[in-house]
This record gives sequence, C-alpha cells and structure tokens, in this order.
Amino acid sequence: MALEENKKASAPAKKRFYRKRVKLFNLIDKIKLWPSRTGSLHGIRTIEVMGDKARLTTHCNKVFIISNSLNSRAARWLRNKWFVRVCPDCRVPDWKLEKYSSTLFRRHQGSTLTNG
Repeated sequence: MALEENKKASAPAKKRFYRKRVKLFNLIDKIKLWPSRTGSLHGIRTIEVMGDKARLTTHCNKVFIISNSLNSRAARWLRNKWFVRVCPDCRVPDWKLEKYSSTLFRRHQGSTLTNG
C-alpha cells in the first residue's frame, strides 16, 4: 500500500495544453487562480461575468473587477506563471500549484476552452 502511494507521489504531473490566445474569463474559470498586482497568487471562489467585465471573489474575500483582455498584465502573468508568493489566506493547495506549473500555453496546440 505504501509503495503505491510513493509511485503516485513520484509520478510526474500530467501536462495540460491550452491555447495562448484563450479568453481570459474561460482560463480563470478553468484554473481558478488570479495573480494580483502585488504578486500574490489568489485562489478564486467565484467568477461573475458581466459582459466584458467580471467580478472575482477570492478565498480570502477580496473582490477584483477585471476586464476580458488577452494582453492584460494578469493574462500575461497567468500564461507565464509569474507570481511572487501564494496568498496564505487563500490556502491554495499544493496539488493545484503542481497542476498549474505543469500547464503549458502554446500558440498552435491545446484546448481553446470554448463552451459546448
């Protein structure tokens, strides 16, 4: 039993591919992470889309109003995995950070995260 657990723990994380130009709201809804301007990586509790804007509520009860921009700071930081620290109040689990770190963004390969 312990040997099986060690195999699972040592197995490399599965790579996930998303398109580089995927819509920001779809990407945030999928990965449930948000890099704030201070460099903290927050966990997303809810996302309410209101046209071209959205309201993000984090697990630490912070609210962000964001725009659906592919070239925005947050979109670039999410694609490039730039963050200074993980928000200690959001308590983002390690498995989610490993999953995020194994996610790759490619121009011609990967899911477009479209509905339907």
